[in-house]
Amino acid sequence: MEDARVQNGGIEVIDSAFGEIFSEESAVRSIAAGFRFTEGPIWIDKGQFLLFSDIPADTIYRWAEGEGHSIWRRPSRNANGNTVDLEGRLLTCEHGSRTLTRTEQDGTVTVLASTYQGRKLNSPNDVVVKSDGTIWFTDPTYGISLEQKEQSANHVFRLDPGTSEPVSVASDFFMPNGLCFSPDERLLCIADSDRAVHHIRRFPVLPGNTLGDGQVFVTIENGIPDGIRVDRTGRVFCSAADGIQVFSPEGRLLGKIKTPKSAANCAFGGPGASTLFIAATDEVWAVKLATSGPKR
Repeated sequence: MEDARVQNGGIEVIDSAFGEIFSEESAVRSIAAGFRFTEGPIWIDKGQFLLFSDIPADTIYRWAEGEGHSIWRRPSRNANGNTVDLEGRLLTCEHGSRTLTRTEQDGTVTVLASTYQGRKLNSPNDVVVKSDGTIWFTDPTYGISLEQKEQSANHVFRLDPGTSEPVSVASDFFMPNGLCFSPDERLLCIADSDRAVHHIRRFPVLPGNTLGDGQVFVTIENGIPDGIRVDRTGRVFCSAADGIQVFSPEGRLLGKIKTPKSAANCAFGGPGASTLFIAATDEVWAVKLATSGPKR
């Protein structure tokens, strides 16, 4: 399963159940390299290509099998996390503009959220969309200096359809980062990436789209949790210093998909949503799996 490009990497099995996510095609391979810091991979079904951010290079790149990568948007206003809404439009967390934006079908960019209670957002980091159209995003301070901070907390926000003022659903995080819903959307996992607190908390999603009491789901050893995704069975894929750490729905570490440098985010895509794309420092990696991302 190990690609020749992976140094001190590949597949590390910790629990025998880890084998269930792999097939004979499961080779870890580098698909794009030479970047400054990759983030925010998202598969675009219409067109069958991957988009990903290079934050310090102020660029969003496009990659397709057989075509390689090319510039998709520059400047990107230091785009970080990306996802798509229910209509397939790109949603982007922008460090440079401190906003959450949507790219319309004609390519124009609409600002969806820029302030909370009359103050600028910190630095929107990562974003997911629920099947009811609500948009959930994290707002730590990674993209700004402390002198620029106007918010009293580092919030996790929900943006309801047709509104421009987000609602804070959590305000007790040190550095809220990646987030993802369980396949049935009854649970929301949120990474807290402070160096002193490096765990994922899991919250019940209550009626009215509020969050119940969150509990620590897993603690990440070797680095901090960053981007997180869930597969169709509820297994959690979390980026960390040694690659992607994979956990059972109960929080048991099953194994690792290792990359030579620290991973920042990942996303399911490709035919059948069965390829995991991994943004890892200056490269993007891909591995074909026997599992897939959840259906919306």
